[in-house]
Amino acid sequence: MYTTLIDAATLSQHLEDPKWVILDCRHDLMHPNAGFDSFAIGHIASAQFANVDTDLSGAKIGADGKFLGRHPLPGKAAFIETLRGWGIDDDTQVVAYDAHGGMFAARLWWLLRWVGHAAVAVLDGGLVAWQAEALPLVTHAERRTPGAISERSSLVSTVSADEVLANIDMQGRTVVDARAADRYRGENETIDPVGGHIPGAKNRFFKDNLTAEGRFKNAEQLKAEFAPLFADPSKAIMQCGSGVTACHNLLALEVAGLPGAALYPGSWSEWVGDPTRPVATGPN
Repeated sequence: MYTTLIDAATLSQHLEDPKWVILDCRHDLMHPNAGFDSFAIGHIASAQFANVDTDLSGAKIGADGKFLGRHPLPGKAAFIETLRGWGIDDDTQVVAYDAHGGMFAARLWWLLRWVGHAAVAVLDGGLVAWQAEALPLVTHAERRTPGAISERSSLVSTVSADEVLANIDMQGRTVVDARAADRYRGENETIDPVGGHIPGAKNRFFKDNLTAEGRFKNAEQLKAEFAPLFADPSKAIMQCGSGVTACHNLLALEVAGLPGAALYPGSWSEWVGDPTRPVATGPN
């Protein structure tokens, strides 16, 4: 069972394995159709497309009328039905990939763990690593027999905006922001009209988890780089712009052997939806 990362050579040996499901998570935050368009041009054989905006996210407005962020979590029942539609059973090995160093694939990895499915891994290096091995792409779409995955005890934890707000005064947990430094400092109004970060949050850009070749750094290096941010991962909260790239930091922590951090799903986009919540700007 693969639970964090898998390499291209290993994945290539399981393309026709009925117990394996491969999901293409390519996406572009600025161009919502770009992921599927890329999938149609060429994808790994037997892969199906997972849409970050629809399959991996839920309604932006809650039942109480509050804004929940750009990519709120889907309802668990709805997500289970999506997984079944992809042919996933309780004993299925799932592999997620993208072309962005795991930026979006990590969201699917986290969501499956959220509904209790441990057998999910991200293709290390993504489509770039696949093509570097001279492995082929196909254009035909895969259709699978519906699966019967069931919801089990969650393997991950989350925190709400209210909990993050209370933590600003209590400082019992460390908030880590996965956005790029300019967004964290409040200097990128194109992406974040309201710029800055949650007071007290530290910055760990998700791309810092990767080597120059776009693959995850080894466990020892990741562990050393996270060490200055917090001593106990169980007292850490990962967030980003909308709860997507924060999952990349959570995956990196698992690779490093540092499990236990929580996700703030709404992240910055939900946080600034309420103007009464405090905002900080500038560096760490």
